[in-house]
Amino acid sequence: MSTPRTHIPWRSKAVVAALAAALLAGPGIAQATPQATPQTPPAAQAQVSAAATITWTLERAGNPTEDQRTAYDLITKAMNAAVARYNNLSDLGKTITVRYDPGVPTADGNINGTIRFGNRSYMNERTALHEIAHTIGVGTSSGWSRLGGSGTWTGAQATALVRQFDGAGAKISTGGGHFWPYGLNYDNEFSNTAADRHVQIVAAMVRDGL
Repeated sequence: MSTPRTHIPWRSKAVVAALAAALLAGPGIAQATPQATPQTPPAAQAQVSAAATITWTLERAGNPTEDQRTAYDLITKAMNAAVARYNNLSDLGKTITVRYDPGVPTADGNINGTIRFGNRSYMNERTALHEIAHTIGVGTSSGWSRLGGSGTWTGAQATALVRQFDGAGAKISTGGGHFWPYGLNYDNEFSNTAADRHVQIVAAMVRDGL
């Protein structure tokens, strides 16, 4: 046998809803505020995200030699400066493992998140920035092959950025897994301005689909 239902006038329902809302708004309760149709399209909202972070660790020998200790100090200084610049100017995220390998003629970076430094003269911020870019996908990802395989970067955002820097006719050239300008491929390319632009272009390449 069904129980008779009591009809609650709409004004009473409104009072009950208001009381419930007041209870939910107590300390420690996160309450969403009902909103009208958002003014910003969902696609634009999806582009807003919390900043990511690049982190790194250096693999060290348990009982390092004098040579290793010297290399570790140089690598640490270079990586700290490069990672700070990336984290300050981009929202890119990557976990990087760094090794000192005297058998490496210069330095190299892999999309799997590893960087190896060999030659002392390459243990600087310029090289660290350049190799971090390789771990993110420059010269190492399928997106790089698709967007940079023709010899010119075809992604719209990085192209617009280099034109903002260098004028309407500027382009990003690609080849051998590297790009220029602002690829920081050689020490004579380094300056604070070029380093900042390097990071900004790499971040724009990621937005393009790197």
